[in-house]
Amino acid sequence: MKWKKFTLTTTTEAEDLISSMMDEIGIEGIEIEDNIPLTEKETKGMFIDILPELPPDEGVAHISFYLDDDADVDEMLKKVEEGLDELSMFVDLGARTIVESETEDKDWINNWKQYFKPFTVDDILIKPTWEEIPEEHQDKLLIQIDPGTAFGTGMHETTQLCIRQLRKYVTEDSLVLDVGTGSGILGIAALKLGAKEVWGTDLDENAITAVGENLESNGISSDKFHVIQGNIIDDKAIQDWAGYEKYDIVVANILAPVIIMLQKEVPVHLKKGGIFITSGIINLKEEDVQAAFAANDQFEVVEVTYQGEWVNVTARKK
Repeated sequence: MKWKKFTLTTTTEAEDLISSMMDEIGIEGIEIEDNIPLTEKETKGMFIDILPELPPDEGVAHISFYLDDDADVDEMLKKVEEGLDELSMFVDLGARTIVESETEDKDWINNWKQYFKPFTVDDILIKPTWEEIPEEHQDKLLIQIDPGTAFGTGMHETTQLCIRQLRKYVTEDSLVLDVGTGSGILGIAALKLGAKEVWGTDLDENAITAVGENLESNGISSDKFHVIQGNIIDDKAIQDWAGYEKYDIVVANILAPVIIMLQKEVPVHLKKGGIFITSGIINLKEEDVQAAFAANDQFEVVEVTYQGEWVNVTARKK
C-alpha cells in the first residue's frame, strides 16, 4: 500500500495553530520542518549533545501529513483548506501551497532489524532474538536483545565501552544501578557477568516493557532486575526507590550533559569505594565531563577509555 504525502508551505508563526487544527479534523500525525534554533531549555530537556548547523531562519515552515488509500482524500483536503481559511483571519499563513507526493508504506518500527546482526564485545556475543547463534561463537557468553522502541542494541560504541567496564568491575555480590536503562542491555550484561541484582531507571515508558521482554529472552528472573520510569536526577520518589549508599556500581550510558548532572546525584546512591561507569560522551565533550568530576570531591576518575569518537569515564567514590 502507498501513502499520499501532502506538504504545506506556511510560516513558522502559524505552526502551532495549524498543528492543532489538523489534529482536530482527524489527521493523526504530522511532520514539521523549519530552521528555528532550539533554545537552551529545549536542548537540556531533550539531552541533545551536538546540534546540527541550520540555515538562517527565514520564517518558513513545511508541515507534512499522510493519508492512506482508504481515506477520503478530497474530503480531508477540503477540511484542511477550510481550517486554513479560518486561521488566515488570525495569522499570516505565508505561501499556503500544498504539494502532493507519494511514499511507500514501510514498517518503520521493524525496518531497522535487517541491520541488527550478531556481534561480539570481546568474549560476549550479543544477538537479536530472531537470529541464530553463529557456530564460531557457541562458546561465548550470550546476551539476547530485542530493544523494541527503547534504546540499546549494544552495537553503539558507548554501550560497548560500558560493557567492557562492567566486565572489569562486576563481582558476584555486586548491586548495580543502571540509569537510563533503555532496553536493559547493560543491566542484563551485569547480571550475565555475575552481578547479584540490578535496579534500572528510564524516562521512557517503553523501557519497562523492553526490559521485561529481554529478561525473559535471557532466562533471567524479573526479581533480579527491578525497573521504574522516572528521573533520578530530580524526582525524590525515584531517588528513594533506588535507595542510598547501596550500590557497588552505577552505570549510565546517556549523554555528556546528563552525566554532568548525574555526577552530583550518584554519590548518595553509591557505597564508599563504589564505581560510576559513564559513557554516551562524544570526544568533544570529554573535557566538560572531566571538569565536572574534578570539581566533585566525592569522586576520583580511575580510568578513561575510547572507542571511535566516543569516551568512557569511570570514577570511584572516595
